[in-house]
Amino acid sequence: MYRAEVFVSLKPVVNDPEGITIRSGLHALGFTKVQEVRSGKYLVLTVDEADEASARSAVEEMARKLLSNAVIEDFRFELHQVAERTAVESR
Repeated sequence: MYRAEVFVSLKPVVNDPEGITIRSGLHALGFTKVQEVRSGKYLVLTVDEADEASARSAVEEMARKLLSNAVIEDFRFELHQVAERTAVESR
């Protein structure tokens, strides 16, 4: 079992209206030194794969096919092995 933390962000050349709105809100709260905010998505997936290579391949394919839009977004992920399932959890 592996847990993947997937980070999806807009490409640097893509405008980020949500980031601009967040920056304005921070400025309104007195955090005027914030120069730029880029927003994105953070997803946590648990995948049941036999080994790290299979898990890495599966997560990469998921990110390319569904979790990100290749035209406007980039993604990266971190993969961590989690405890194996016990016999009770497997039922």
